Amino acid sequence: MSLFSVFNIAGSALNAQTIRLNTTASNLANSESVDGDASKVYRARHPVFQTMLDSPDGSSDPDGAVAGVRVLGIVQSTTEPVKRYDPNNPLANKDGYVFMSNVNAIEEMTNMISANRSFATNVEAINTARDLLLKTIAMGH
Repeated sequence: MSLFSVFNIAGSALNAQTIRLNTTASNLANSESVDGDASKVYRARHPVFQTMLDSPDGSSDPDGAVAGVRVLGIVQSTTEPVKRYDPNNPLANKDGYVFMSNVNAIEEMTNMISANRSFATNVEAINTARDLLLKTIAMGH
């Protein structure tokens, strides 16, 4: 695997963390959502990642491998929404209950901090690889 592969690997990680940050922002924006129907209320969403190490020609030669991270998709949380008695709410069901989003703001803030740090680490890896390549080129002159 060449030094140039660092750019592809870190780039795929940057993309994954961007999706993670966007999903977290969406969850936080909808954390106070309510509805009279538990099946219609907003549920937290989370990206699912997978590591990649694929050889383009199917061989086990690591020099021709494509490595990184891919986003398999976004999954919806299966945690039940919070049921709250609020008969004065216009969205309340016939029994006077509303269902609140199952987004946990503390968990989402933790995800945001983690994704931000991962993003910064990958930017630093790209910058380090770039500096090493520039120093290598400078040695040749």
